[in-house]
Amino acid sequence: MSCILRLTLLLGANAAGNFKLKPIALYRTKERGQPSLQDYHVFFKNVAGHYISPFHDIPLKVDSKEENGIPTKKARNDEYENLFNMVVEIATKEPLNPIKQDVKNGKLRYTANIFPHKDYIWNYGSKVLSRGEVIHVKILGVLSLIDEGETDWKLIAINANDPEASKFHDIGDVKKFKPGYLEATLNWFRVYKVPEGKPENQFAFNGEFKNKAFALEVIKSTHECWKALLMKKCSAGAINCTNVQVCDSPFHCTQDEARSLVESVSFSLNEESNEEEQA
Repeated sequence: MSCILRLTLLLGANAAGNFKLKPIALYRTKERGQPSLQDYHVFFKNVAGHYISPFHDIPLKVDSKEENGIPTKKARNDEYENLFNMVVEIATKEPLNPIKQDVKNGKLRYTANIFPHKDYIWNYGSKVLSRGEVIHVKILGVLSLIDEGETDWKLIAINANDPEASKFHDIGDVKKFKPGYLEATLNWFRVYKVPEGKPENQFAFNGEFKNKAFALEVIKSTHECWKALLMKKCSAGAINCTNVQVCDSPFHCTQDEARSLVESVSFSLNEESNEEEQA
């Protein structure tokens, strides 16, 4: 693919907001291996307990066939129409796309501290979430990062259940209510790879944050690219397209095959495997 779509939560989430959704245990996670080791993986299961790919089997939009398998009603208003599912940092090149830590030159890869920030500037959301948690977000805008010659779209969003979510509708609201957030984000993305000996990153549109309407068009375009990948209408390159729920996809696998893929992942024998359920 010629571009990457990633989502950056500038604002965190607690427990309130005009669009607070009733917690339903739609997904759970299955850990194999131990954190901070290379063989650690976090796989996803649906409400029925079957393994799925968070990349391919979790709907893009919240207003989809996802609540206990029952189709939801049509979006009630524009704000509800703007709700998307977010999953953080999956392994796109591995079967079923689990969560795992990046490895570089045989060692675990960590993000360098960029003064005055420690690790990621926003932790992909300022509230610490559970590993593998799927959350509902409102899209506010997008930044076009040029990362080593590749377009890497950075979506700006807020958790729909954040106490301040009702105030944020577009990128201008971030500038209004959180002055300095966007400037700090731009600078962090510019220099975060410099400690690795790489040059500063560049940006399209002179580093301008585009608004919600522009961001939604980017999402629409990249979603069409994803559908083409799943239907094998274009080359997926290194991206693994194995899925469980897109039945007409050439990459579709059965529940038994998905379970076998997970069980084939080796991990240290003296480590336990844990399972978590998310609401």
